[in-house]
Amino acid sequence: MHADDQVDEGVSADLAAFLRNADGGRPVKIASSVCGCGGRVFFVLVNASGAERECSGCGSRAFIADSEEYWNEESWEDDEPGAAGCPCGSREFEAAVAFSLGGDGSVRWVTVGLRCVRDGFCGVFADWKIDYGPTDHLLTMV
Repeated sequence: MHADDQVDEGVSADLAAFLRNADGGRPVKIASSVCGCGGRVFFVLVNASGAERECSGCGSRAFIADSEEYWNEESWEDDEPGAAGCPCGSREFEAAVAFSLGGDGSVRWVTVGLRCVRDGFCGVFADWKIDYGPTDHLLTMV
């Protein structure tokens, strides 16, 4: 854990702790995924360069961070998106994103963490480097 870490109230303690440990000691901002309908449980498609979530309540879909920019067949090559799944067989998750921050406060890395709503299993299902700026807009795209 880093002294500058920031965690949204909506992130479960288990998932927040998991994401903090997975981040390599850099300061992070951890934000919870929340649908426009207020839903917090999602089906998630992931690959190495992005993630898209679908609310299990209303079916609304949204890309996480800048995933939409790379969510096409040209970018996928040998890494087509697949449905995230828990070892228990469930495909429904609480989702949160850890944004690793550089010294200037800009986002340098995006890590998508999921927590199974059935058994609490936590895992990193996608993460990618951000090598452009400005990056403030990413912090709201969870």
